[in-house]
Amino acid sequence: MLDSIRSVAKGWVGKAILALITIPFALFGIDSYLSDAGNNVAIAKVDGSEITVQAYSNAMQNLRTRMQNEGKVDQAQLDSPEVKAMVLDQLINEQLLEKEIQQANYKISDAHLATYITAMPSFQKDGKFSQELYDELLQQNRYTPKKFEAEIRATLLSQQAQDGIAKLGFISTARADKTLKLLNQKRLVTVSELKTKDFLDQVKVDPADVKAYYEKHKDKLRDPEQVKIEFLLLSASSLVPGIKVDDADVKRYYDENAAKFQGNEQRRASHILIGFGVNATPEQKQEAKDKAQTLLATIKKNPKSFEELAIKNSQDPGSATKGGDLGSFGRGAMVKPFEEAAFSMKVNEVSDLVESEFGYHIIKLTEISGQSSDFESLKPQIKGELIFQKAQAEFVEKADSFSNSVYEQSDSLAPTAKAFGGQVQLSGWMSREDAAKFFKSDKIVGLIFSQESLKERRNTEAVEVSPNNLVSARVLEYKPSAAKTFDAVKAGIEDLLKLEAAAKLAVTKGEAALKTLRAGGNVDSLDWIPEVMVDRKNAQGLTQLAMTQAFKTDVTKLPAYSGLADSKLGYMLVKVVEVDTSSIADPESVNTAKAELNQVLSDEYLAAYKQSLREKVKVTVNQRLLLENTNN
Repeated sequence: MLDSIRSVAKGWVGKAILALITIPFALFGIDSYLSDAGNNVAIAKVDGSEITVQAYSNAMQNLRTRMQNEGKVDQAQLDSPEVKAMVLDQLINEQLLEKEIQQANYKISDAHLATYITAMPSFQKDGKFSQELYDELLQQNRYTPKKFEAEIRATLLSQQAQDGIAKLGFISTARADKTLKLLNQKRLVTVSELKTKDFLDQVKVDPADVKAYYEKHKDKLRDPEQVKIEFLLLSASSLVPGIKVDDADVKRYYDENAAKFQGNEQRRASHILIGFGVNATPEQKQEAKDKAQTLLATIKKNPKSFEELAIKNSQDPGSATKGGDLGSFGRGAMVKPFEEAAFSMKVNEVSDLVESEFGYHIIKLTEISGQSSDFESLKPQIKGELIFQKAQAEFVEKADSFSNSVYEQSDSLAPTAKAFGGQVQLSGWMSREDAAKFFKSDKIVGLIFSQESLKERRNTEAVEVSPNNLVSARVLEYKPSAAKTFDAVKAGIEDLLKLEAAAKLAVTKGEAALKTLRAGGNVDSLDWIPEVMVDRKNAQGLTQLAMTQAFKTDVTKLPAYSGLADSKLGYMLVKVVEVDTSSIADPESVNTAKAELNQVLSDEYLAAYKQSLREKVKVTVNQRLLLENTNN
């Protein structure tokens, strides 16, 4: 239950997502106690097949629970759009693989399937497959043998399809050795820069060249079209001062949403489960209850016996081997009866029998972490939320009337401002770029600079420039785009031409110096920095540009020289004095690195394979639903 997920270089969340839908490992254990979530609305469609919100929500809950047990829960990261998109992509890849398996006619024989299932640890008793245990566990987890075997077969087919691709990611020993030498070698390096700015005083620009540049680029040297506008804002925030919320409203909201206000409290518990199966008769339930009562009585007499009794008697195979330990969990992770009991207990307290759909639980609370927030401490926060909720509701009620008003009285914003208690604001001269920075809305900018607004000088339609903020604007004055005068741009053109000429001088001198150095000569005017030993992970103060050039330099003959021209900065010379490959002599390190290289290649082949499957079919994502789930 709650398998550990190993952290790797690409991040624990990404690796955990890859394991979300593996049936044999997620079938039994704490995942079966999770409450169902979502519905059957499609959040994505893969060539006509649907991925429901419920399937997506279950996958997210699976990831969250796994991370809680691993102790690596970063809620902000789990709630990020990037992680949630990765989860959805994984579900899409699963469907693509299923279609490919069907079309390619992959097969898993009945004998192979039987061998795999009978070897699964969950069904072993005394070192052998137990048919009784198999039937019992499937019944407890609401699986028929046919459904379970179909899902295991699907998983094995998926593994079969991917394993064949992954094996293509093989690197030969010779190529691996060469790659490792390049990746791990160190280079003793020094750098000399011929900077453009150091050559500026050697450059003189002919005024005729400045004028010629202006005439050639006159069409591009223009002042943009500009407007002066008036605008009116309807905002939910501006409605807040007029909203009243009394303490009774706050308390009622707190009581109705108690689970939401539990802070970051986590509980750790162990349990003993005595199951009674699906569709149990009253006699079967009573038999399970009697057995659980007997165990509870023993524990009450000797609390230290809990762990031993869990190992011997609990019918939750995932936690039984751990003395019943379920790890840490927050509210919403367990079914309701289990949660209510666990969150009402004190540390080291043992519960009475707790009945859930899975059987009778005896729960022992072992740890409480985080904090639970009480009403008084949360009162200001809740009041603020309620006030803003009411302001949002009032904003929604007024939005249509506001939009109608600016349309119906389109020659001025003043009547609408008076009706809604707003204030018309005036701008200075604004270009499209200025307006885009100010309003952060392409739509309102497009309306302001539309021909209708510029000619008719009427109010634009009301645009929601950001959530809960409606804006209408009206053009007061307009200046069309016009060519800049020569006097306005003369100084800038002269500076640009000087910079270009200075850069050319720097590059010319740098290339000449490189030629001399490669021929075995010296260039006394060069100012080299002190030599530093660098590898690909330790730059020792060198810039990324210098590092890249240093490792691009051909070191067949030492010392080795190379150069890099930059049209603005000048010219950079790099000298490699020595190459050290001793850091990769350890055979164990070499073997580990080779394995990692093979894994990287396999991952790349698999990623390319899945991308190729995606390109063959039509995949659509309901972005609105994904956004809603991301913001929840």
